[in-house]
Amino acid sequence: MKILVTDKVQLGDATFEGMDVHDRAGIERDELLSIVGEYDGLITRSRTQVDAALLDAAVNLKVVGRGGVGVDNIDLEAASRKGIVVLNAPEANNVSAAELALALMLAAARGVARSDRQVRDGVWDRKYLGRELKHARLGIIGLGRIGSIVAKRAVAMGMDVMAYDPYISSQRADDLKIGMADSLDVLLARSDFLTVHTPLTQETHGMIGERELALLPQGAVAVNAARGGIYNEQALARKLDEGHLFAVGLDVFDPEPPPADHPLLGRDDVVVTAHLGANTVEAQARVGADILRRTVDALRGDFSSGVVNAPALSSDVMRDLAPHLQLGEILGATAVQLASGRAQQVDIEFAGEFPRDPDPVAIAVVKGFLEPILTEPPNYVNAPSIAQDRDIRVSKTTASRSRGYTSHVQVTVRTDQGETTVGGTVLGGTPRITDVDGYRIEIKPEGAMLVCTNVDRPGAIGEVGTLLGQHQVNVNGMQLSRVEEGGLAMFALTLDQAPSETVLDELRNKPDVIRSLRLVVL
Repeated sequence: MKILVTDKVQLGDATFEGMDVHDRAGIERDELLSIVGEYDGLITRSRTQVDAALLDAAVNLKVVGRGGVGVDNIDLEAASRKGIVVLNAPEANNVSAAELALALMLAAARGVARSDRQVRDGVWDRKYLGRELKHARLGIIGLGRIGSIVAKRAVAMGMDVMAYDPYISSQRADDLKIGMADSLDVLLARSDFLTVHTPLTQETHGMIGERELALLPQGAVAVNAARGGIYNEQALARKLDEGHLFAVGLDVFDPEPPPADHPLLGRDDVVVTAHLGANTVEAQARVGADILRRTVDALRGDFSSGVVNAPALSSDVMRDLAPHLQLGEILGATAVQLASGRAQQVDIEFAGEFPRDPDPVAIAVVKGFLEPILTEPPNYVNAPSIAQDRDIRVSKTTASRSRGYTSHVQVTVRTDQGETTVGGTVLGGTPRITDVDGYRIEIKPEGAMLVCTNVDRPGAIGEVGTLLGQHQVNVNGMQLSRVEEGGLAMFALTLDQAPSETVLDELRNKPDVIRSLRLVVL
């Protein structure tokens, strides 16, 4: 089999029997289109656009390997339609990213950048007093692969480590010999050092703002080597000005690169790097070696590592269950965003008749459930094992009644704070949400959805619509449901764009109208 490498990748010295690797890094688009049809595998980084036109020309292509994490330059939908496996190598950068977070902690705590600039300018200032990490309390938000590596190394440095991650079991913390906070506020209140290791999502964007930074102890150090936008950078600057924060270390910004007048640049109490988390010699070598090995494995039929789309399912299953698989992912993603607390169990109920055995739909539910909470997207191969690693139990049952639809899937997420139920069906080949927490409510799930439990009285929904309109948030659909007149009702709004956190807070501050408000972004 022939593999074409189109971007600069360090492939290492390994050779694979039966594989002919052609390194054409930097190949121009026109030439690539003319020769790609000869190849079974394609390895890229971010430069090569693997779009529908290229995939149409790649008549023999079976596997696309993307060195690194992101697959934004690959048309996943077009690849899946053609049965082409897309995979990446996200783990190769984990150690490098974790070590940079620790480097930023040390550099910020000891004023390394400040002193470096002064010495180069001829200033020999030995009066500056830094901070030690030993015995300091470290708070980690996000205990995935990178957060866990940070925890291990911080414990070895003598730090007192606690983490907050509502999607990780306490057993993981026990294994790492660290504490697990019940809430973000609890973690912040005891963190002399704070580091974040979560994906950037609607939930995590701006999650560390003015209020959260004020909860940190006086003189805390804040670090971000994950994604720009998780911290409110204006709030970081204000807390430094007030003297509440001792120092800040940043590898990422929102946007990137930051503008020249950014309030955190040019400060002696801030150390910055240019999004270098993955940039080590060792990480780049691992990326190349890993993506080549995984591409070869996939060409040989082993899809166990790094697969981004759905090769675990045959083309017949994909064809017959396609809308139900889409429904499963939507229900899982909706349920996890509606639920509160630490997830413990996901129950999946099938009712009615399906085109074939609906077991793969359960995997789709788990994949959709995990997608909003992971840095690296799950797939149909690894989703069940990721749920198991996070101590999330998954059960499947078949209902004896049809629930009034030809086929119906109901997902119940059980957490330490209660349970949330979302049901759905396929109508005319299109997924529909049919019920939320016992309220019958038919929604065409797309984009941003605002799901509200409200006091059932005249004008309640109008107040919400008026407020959204004042903030230029357009409502493109609405569904209502109630159990009994004068009690609580539910309405769901589909929106052209997700409201800002400020708008959501304004809505939550209407207790006479809104009892609960939850935003779902699909």
